[in-house]
Amino acid sequence: MDYRVSVLGFIVGVLVGLTGMGGGALMTPTLILLHLARPTLAVGTDLVWNAVTKAVGSAVHLRQATVDKAIVKRLALGSLPGAAAGIALLAYLRHLGVGTQDKLVVEVLGIALVAAAIGLFVRSVFGAQLPRPGQEGLSRGPAWLTTVLGFFVGFLVSITSVGSGSLIVAALVFIYPTTPLRRIVGSDIVNALMLVGVSAAGHMGIGSIDSRLLAGLLLGSIPGVWIGSRMSAKFPEKVLRPVLGTTLLYLGLRLL
Repeated sequence: MDYRVSVLGFIVGVLVGLTGMGGGALMTPTLILLHLARPTLAVGTDLVWNAVTKAVGSAVHLRQATVDKAIVKRLALGSLPGAAAGIALLAYLRHLGVGTQDKLVVEVLGIALVAAAIGLFVRSVFGAQLPRPGQEGLSRGPAWLTTVLGFFVGFLVSITSVGSGSLIVAALVFIYPTTPLRRIVGSDIVNALMLVGVSAAGHMGIGSIDSRLLAGLLLGSIPGVWIGSRMSAKFPEKVLRPVLGTTLLYLGLRLL
């Protein structure tokens, strides 16, 4: 087992614990740029890793009743078919050669990272204007727009593993301006669990998951998430998000 994989898992785990996001957006491009895995294998393995972390997060949010079932339903109606469409495209490209498949993954991943970085910067600028906890808004945003967003992100996640958190949350903040951020985040995590689960199963079906790579990532990321979560109370989120956004922008430009 390559020790660099576990070190990477630890670093990303700490960041996930600190910010609640950035796992797939940081893990996949770093695995590719460090030549630890070819693009499609990096995506498939990261999706399984992501499913484990999302399962824990979903349990916490469901217990705390910070999940809006209407938003989850609207997202899932689009995200699950979107994920299936993305897997179908990768399966088709595999017959044309892994080089064609990996080229698509790298190009789409680069664009997704730049978009995620922009989303983080937007949240950093407008975060102070978001509803405070206690302002229990209703799910009054347009249902069709939420489903279209879900389809687009589901397609993107199945190909790149990026977007289940960074892109959806940034968009939902504007679609549901009266819904507290904690309910938006909780709803996104529950939807993301279903989304990455379907995507990971699809990648398993086309043989793009590396079990040894996954074990190395989990070995480092589990203690990393725990440490990051304990440190989160001492680190201001408004400082961490621009740093994370700058990192995603740099990784995205490196891939393009």
